[in-house]
Amino acid sequence: MVTIYDIAKKTGFSVTTVSKALNDYKDISQKTKKKILDAVDELGYLPNSHARTLTTKKSWTIGVVFVESLGIGMKHPFFNAVIESFRQNVETAGYDLLFVSRSISNKQKSYLEHFMYRGVDGVVIVCSTYNDKQVQELMDNPLPTVVIDLKSDKSSVVFSDNRCGSKMAVEYLYSLGHRKIAHISGHSSTFAGEQRKLGFVEALNELNLPVTQEYIVDGKFFSRENGYSAMEQLLKLSDPPTAIFAAGDNLAIGAIEAIRDAGFEVPQDFSVIGFDDIELSKYVNPPLTTIKQDTSLIGEKAGELLLKQINDKAKNNESLTIPVELIIRKSCRKI
Repeated sequence: MVTIYDIAKKTGFSVTTVSKALNDYKDISQKTKKKILDAVDELGYLPNSHARTLTTKKSWTIGVVFVESLGIGMKHPFFNAVIESFRQNVETAGYDLLFVSRSISNKQKSYLEHFMYRGVDGVVIVCSTYNDKQVQELMDNPLPTVVIDLKSDKSSVVFSDNRCGSKMAVEYLYSLGHRKIAHISGHSSTFAGEQRKLGFVEALNELNLPVTQEYIVDGKFFSRENGYSAMEQLLKLSDPPTAIFAAGDNLAIGAIEAIRDAGFEVPQDFSVIGFDDIELSKYVNPPLTTIKQDTSLIGEKAGELLLKQINDKAKNNESLTIPVELIIRKSCRKI
């Protein structure tokens, strides 16, 4: 088995210098570090995790918390994409992810208690609701945290520019000639739902379009079933809209199903635009025009913010807003 002494002999540096390079100490030059890491790769050296933990006083583990209201857990497309990007970025810095249950020795514990028990160096939280007590407890603790999809001054946060995305959607529909535009909103307890609805109303005001209350329907927690039900309500109106902006792609896909089941077509009878750009959106019929969340960049920036806190040994409350993009496919048309 290759040891740290073999790396020192190969490179000509002391064992102390090799150890510092392996643990990313700042008083080691990049030239020296590169030479040592090249030798590590060449010889296939694998550091002992216990020794590494003792040397660095880190567990090299990041906890993961995901709070969602649909009950689908890991199958959630936004969660999947963001966490995969986050994992790739922190993995290059030597960290593993830890998904925890809330049970320790068959006793129910909070997420914070479990993460303290496992000695994680920081926690990434994917949560869009304001009122989750477990998440609030984590953010109030000195443990480094970064929260994705929620705005807070108690933790570093990363989220999409939801309001700007809503304005893009409405302005695009307006450019196609639509003046009767409805919104299937996300639940008001979610940050994304609240912000996207605010952006929708602001866009109508800026375009001097009336804000018709019966054109705003609660899509609850962004499921296809909720989108279907919301669209059924819109179809029953005596003066239905010509275009629908849904606060999520699953809501939009559910709305399209309701439109089709009622004997109408998209985009011939109704234009529909979503939000998220989940993988499925490009494969539905018709392919869904949507507002793309940059899940890769969200995961990357969340990783940077959390590693900065861990390395600086100081919790901070930086806030990053990630731009969104209009993706034009075939679910909208000119009228």
